[in-house]
Amino acid sequence: MPSAPQSAPKSAQKSAQKAAAPLIITLDGPAGVGKSSIAARLAEELGIAFLDTGAMFRAVACTLGEGAWDWPQGVLQQKLGEYDFTLRGSGRQTELLLNGQPLPEEIRSERTGLWASKLAVLPTVRATMKMAQIFLGRTTSLVAEGRDMGTVVFPGAQFKFFLDAEPEERARRRCRQLQAQGKPADLAAILQAITLRDHQDRTRSIAPMKPAEGAVVVDTTHVTENEALEKVLHVVCGQR
Repeated sequence: MPSAPQSAPKSAQKSAQKAAAPLIITLDGPAGVGKSSIAARLAEELGIAFLDTGAMFRAVACTLGEGAWDWPQGVLQQKLGEYDFTLRGSGRQTELLLNGQPLPEEIRSERTGLWASKLAVLPTVRATMKMAQIFLGRTTSLVAEGRDMGTVVFPGAQFKFFLDAEPEERARRRCRQLQAQGKPADLAAILQAITLRDHQDRTRSIAPMKPAEGAVVVDTTHVTENEALEKVLHVVCGQR
């Protein structure tokens, strides 16, 4: 009688499960440190998806419309339950889809950004976005950028980074960006807004912005975007 097939050793099973799991890399940090650009380029280098979490909040804000932050919680939860986010493509060509449709250009407007910031402080909205992001990470290898990706959404990510830079340098970068777009840029006002946003993000009661446990901190104050990307790639490629 043939012997019964033996199961693989537990260590081998665990290795196989780990190998099959999606690769998750998180980049957290304040505005103006180059997170979005570096995350997109990193995803491009690795051939995986780029998750722009800010676009998710903006998409919800744009779809719900003005005043949604004042709706009764039950109504807001019902509407949020109708939304389904998916990712298509990889790297800088990654598309974030809402209910199967590409996001409208309007999500990048200043008005939508203001609406998104008002919605983002609501526990119901944050909980919904968190679950949507976790689901994406269960099915897709990705680079996720935000403010609490490594601490709250993907604490088990294989690689976690926290990008930072001095507020003055971030304000100068924002000024140059606005000037390149032909828009007015007041350095003092921008620095004041960045400082205020930093304080709010770092001291908020829900998911405050801080380096995740085990995160590699990369200061981008005195380095170029290419140099910062190389530092991140060195860590990722050196440990895979």
